[in-house]
Amino acid sequence: MIEAEGKTSHWWQRIPLYLQIAIALILAVSVGILLGGGNPAAGNIALINNLAIPCDLVLKILRALATPLILLAVVHTFLTANIPGTAGRRLFILLLTNTTVAILIGLLVANILQPGKWGQIRAPEGSAENIKNLDPWALLQNMVPSSVVEPLVNNNVLQIIVIALSFGIVLRALKKEQVASNKINYEALEWVIGTLFDAVVRILEWVIALVPLAVFGIVAKTVALEGFTPFKSLGALIIAVLVALFLQACYYLLRVKIGSWVNPLQFLIGGFDAFMTAFSTSSSTVTMPITFRVLQEKIGLRESSASLGALVGSNFNNDGTALYEAMAALFIAQVLNRNLDLLQQLIVVLTSVFASVGAAGIPNAGLVTMTLVFSSVGLPTQYIALLITVDWFLDRCRTAINVMGDMTVSALLDGKQKKPDVEIIGSKSDQLE
Repeated sequence: MIEAEGKTSHWWQRIPLYLQIAIALILAVSVGILLGGGNPAAGNIALINNLAIPCDLVLKILRALATPLILLAVVHTFLTANIPGTAGRRLFILLLTNTTVAILIGLLVANILQPGKWGQIRAPEGSAENIKNLDPWALLQNMVPSSVVEPLVNNNVLQIIVIALSFGIVLRALKKEQVASNKINYEALEWVIGTLFDAVVRILEWVIALVPLAVFGIVAKTVALEGFTPFKSLGALIIAVLVALFLQACYYLLRVKIGSWVNPLQFLIGGFDAFMTAFSTSSSTVTMPITFRVLQEKIGLRESSASLGALVGSNFNNDGTALYEAMAALFIAQVLNRNLDLLQQLIVVLTSVFASVGAAGIPNAGLVTMTLVFSSVGLPTQYIALLITVDWFLDRCRTAINVMGDMTVSALLDGKQKKPDVEIIGSKSDQLE
């Protein structure tokens, strides 16, 4: 009875999300053509605008979820991650460096190739006023909230990050003190935060199930009003993102070559299983056990280095996602013919760095954190649904880069000397010969 009920009531859950989006995309293009295909009749304008209502609702919920998700995710990560002292500080520096370089590469490629210029669309009313020139001192002052509740109500991204980091660092220090004094009070707090975090993720899964409906609405509206011109830029975005991810992979290999004993070719061959699993599953969390195994068995890293990079580092590391979100923000600004100045791009960098911490290990969390990145510089979030049409492919590519970043951190932590048992095995084989 239960199995039969599951088959009848949840059959759509067996259809992959990317396939649901593809079906919605085909239907949306058909409806958009029927309603005008770029030259709509005056009587159809109201109906066409109403098509975007599901998209607006879904993105409104995502914006509402973004604040508690990032806050709880960062605090939960700081509480539960097992990071040794000296190695932990080095791990933090490596993760921060890799993520910053990834975002800068993304912004550099987006500024040079300008994929959004390939096909622009009319900006929604009021979006021009949302993108304002900010001065550095105002930005610094704005990072400190006047109350703890204010950033939660106003959805102020930088203030949320400041609060999340403050509570995460302090609670981790208190946990360490209580463990040293044999107290277990922190366990109740850890359970509460973990439960709230899981609850937000569960709600996020419900919202993600409605994403194909949002894609249908915004694509149908865009095709009806603008035709297919805006979708030329999406093709350019795919090329730009792939170029940026390739450059990030080259950066990883250069770091491995300079900072560890691992040969870059051996690194690529040994990590092939992890890369392919990441690409096929689109989840670095699912790939984590395979990443941990290949780092030890096929590349030959120490267990401590492999665990820090692949298990601990993956909780904080999301280089590919951060790179993509920075490029997406600049892409939408270009599509809407809006310019983000250097300071606004710096805000995108800061937001993407810390939002990537909250996105680590959360399925499809890039959609949520992208709303934070867009909101930080006043970009309309409704066009995130347009990006979803190509996101299923780019998500797999950037997940592979996320895993490659974890493996790179492990190799750098392992240093320039092989672990002893690798050398011993090699010497024994030489003696036998």
